[in-house]
Amino acid sequence: MMRVHFTARDVARLRIADSPDPLWEVANSYQMLMSRGDPLVFGQWRRRVRPRLAPEGRRLLTALLPPRGYSPDFLTPDSGGYTDIGSAVETVLRTPRSTLRVDLATLAASPALRQPPATELRVLAQGKSDALHRLGTALHGYYRRALAEFWPHLCAQVSADCALRGRAALAGGVEGLLKSFEPIMRWRPPVLEIEYPVDRDLRLDGRGLLLQPSFFCSRRPVMLATPSPGRTPVLAYPIQHLLGWSQKTGAASADGSLGDLMGRTRAAILEDVVSGRTTGELAKRLGVSGSAVSQHTAVLRRAGLLLSVRRRKYVLHIATSAGLALLGGASQVPVHAPAHALVHVQAPVQVRAPVHRTDSV
Repeated sequence: MMRVHFTARDVARLRIADSPDPLWEVANSYQMLMSRGDPLVFGQWRRRVRPRLAPEGRRLLTALLPPRGYSPDFLTPDSGGYTDIGSAVETVLRTPRSTLRVDLATLAASPALRQPPATELRVLAQGKSDALHRLGTALHGYYRRALAEFWPHLCAQVSADCALRGRAALAGGVEGLLKSFEPIMRWRPPVLEIEYPVDRDLRLDGRGLLLQPSFFCSRRPVMLATPSPGRTPVLAYPIQHLLGWSQKTGAASADGSLGDLMGRTRAAILEDVVSGRTTGELAKRLGVSGSAVSQHTAVLRRAGLLLSVRRRKYVLHIATSAGLALLGGASQVPVHAPAHALVHVQAPVQVRAPVHRTDSV
């Protein structure tokens, strides 16, 4: 169990990232790839990705990212607001040598480590340029082979989760937002209790907290093992998934479903779910039955133009990047998704913030 202690200032500085972080997804997905967890959700993805990996990069990442126990914090640094993999990796490669030594020494002492650290890790701890170059190549290669083709789906799924959290914040403020994370997190003011593999207390002391939705985070949240002084701690949390998601990537028209999209009702639904709508809201706004809305959203969902996420008693529908692109092409003007993450509840939303890693499960 982890207990995160809030002050009034921390509550005001609570934020949610509104997009996936490439380094969190690299770290979490590689650990998922090396494990057998959640086979219904990630089994197909594993079978597709494992044959693609380069042996050299796989050896290095396996040493750095064991399926259980500690993972070096420097692999998920504060990326300075960048969300592209290139800038994120450059941030990793600029890690000070002192940080490399401390993090890799902690990894070597981890009880979960089944074998002595590889020689390459000892060289990496010295910050040698050739070792850093190999690390950069491994991170880029893994992202390209394991994540790049699935990235639009990850973004859409994170947007759907942010829409759910935004609705919870609108309805119940910070308390409603934090309660929306049950059962993996429980808000007992002023403490947020989190299911966690180790027992720890974290006092925010006015730094606030960034909640980072992570597609490949599984079962319980993860956090930086040693939060940097003065920086906002980051808590990566798992989001909902659709079964078979790894086989539904690519162009929305790949299976010919776009031919089913003719009709004003479906076009109206697609336009309306840009900001997220429930089945009941769509039925009321369009003057049709709930069953009719469900039929139309099913067609749009099969075409890859929207996602549907169940939350307790209702289903929320939200446009995917392909749906937004289709709407933008039809109107000849850019269509932008709203900032779903009602993060800084009492101030303007900050889109990005520090990202770090921790005691991974």
